Amino acid sequence: MAKSKVQFVCTDCGAEFAKWAGQCSECKAWNTITEFRPGKATVAQARKQGFAGQLSTIAKLSDVSLDEKQRIHTGIGELDRVLGGGLVPGSAILIGGHPGAGKSTILLQTTCKLAAEQSVLYVTGEESLQQVAMRAKRLRLPTDQLNALAETSVEQILQTCNDVQPKILVIDSIQVVHVETVESAPGSVSQVRESAALLTQYAKATGTVLLLVGHVTKDGSLAGPKVLEHMIDASVMLESSGDSRFRTLRAIKNRFGAVNELGVFAMMEYGLKEVANPSAIFLNQHEKPAPGSLVTVAWEGTRPILIELQALVDESHYGNPKRVTVGLDTNRLTMLLAVLNRHAGVFTGDQDVFINLVGGMRVNETSSDLAMLLAVLSSLRDKPLDQQLCVFGEVGLSGEIRPVPNGQERLNEAAKHGFTHAIVPKGNMPKQGVAGLTINAVTRLDEALSLLR
Repeated sequence: MAKSKVQFVCTDCGAEFAKWAGQCSECKAWNTITEFRPGKATVAQARKQGFAGQLSTIAKLSDVSLDEKQRIHTGIGELDRVLGGGLVPGSAILIGGHPGAGKSTILLQTTCKLAAEQSVLYVTGEESLQQVAMRAKRLRLPTDQLNALAETSVEQILQTCNDVQPKILVIDSIQVVHVETVESAPGSVSQVRESAALLTQYAKATGTVLLLVGHVTKDGSLAGPKVLEHMIDASVMLESSGDSRFRTLRAIKNRFGAVNELGVFAMMEYGLKEVANPSAIFLNQHEKPAPGSLVTVAWEGTRPILIELQALVDESHYGNPKRVTVGLDTNRLTMLLAVLNRHAGVFTGDQDVFINLVGGMRVNETSSDLAMLLAVLSSLRDKPLDQQLCVFGEVGLSGEIRPVPNGQERLNEAAKHGFTHAIVPKGNMPKQGVAGLTINAVTRLDEALSLLR
């Protein structure tokens, strides 16, 4: 019997090697190269089962039909928003998150609603059918139309799909299913890679929506080979903090919609409930003004969200002052404090500086720069800021205030929530103004600081 070929694959970047090494030469990660034993040709196996489609043919790009496929609405507005408007037939979607975040809950809620109009198959490999039925009963979901299957063999799953012909297929989870021709344990690089390849080929050939549940590692990245994220069409992450009932669903990759789109949910007694107004849960609830507290307007995907930013500046009792951020980039805080010292004469080199975004939010854009510095100054001087003030703008190394995208929409969101004053970059000053909002446009950091005196 011929010995199967052995390869070595980096679980972070998917690079392949002929032999094992301690460090991946592509992504420079250590101890990420694992043994990979490829099974029989996946495409040939798919064609044998009759779902791999026709042989590829050459076509002029101008002759390709541009008719968009009708999206399937899930009935959950925040989920549709993150996915770009709904489920696209033939797409493969990966949903990741920490244990207990609510991945299985949101999928069970979605499939129970869709089963009334679509043929849905919910495949569970981690739980028994009785456990799934008990959860659905606890969530008070209609289950009379939902088809469920407890199976971990990909071949058996695909055989059932050929018989049932579902429009929506859920695999919970990709780390527990396996291909029988691959000689390794479920969850290994080879099993996840081959299982995802077979299931994705089935989805593309039949126009089935494939929803895969993926676990994450301790550092928050998806478990399994990195190539898994390249194979699917959309990757979304359900995030939660241990002390909060709120969940955020963020699109990391999406071929059919905006990347970094954000959906907000609240974990209630009967499952995840949409939060129609996310800004309300991230705003301050202080009875009286507090030093270091300021509201900024972040842009998440296609909408603005108001977030309370808190700063605490305290005298350092050690030789090396601390710079700590929660939800923001620590290196950027260090850079902005240098700008504050050089161009505004505010020295914080002997102070510990802590920055926190309320509600467990995470902001990757630069629009919070100006708000961060004003909050630091407020805490340093122990002088509260106006509770009806919102601030956004990027701060450059020369002390200039740069405009940020979608300034008009940010101001409209602030006015809608009752804010009366705003400090923004001059490039974001609207021509017509915003009703009920007094806007101060600034071009330099010292101009913004002078407004607080």
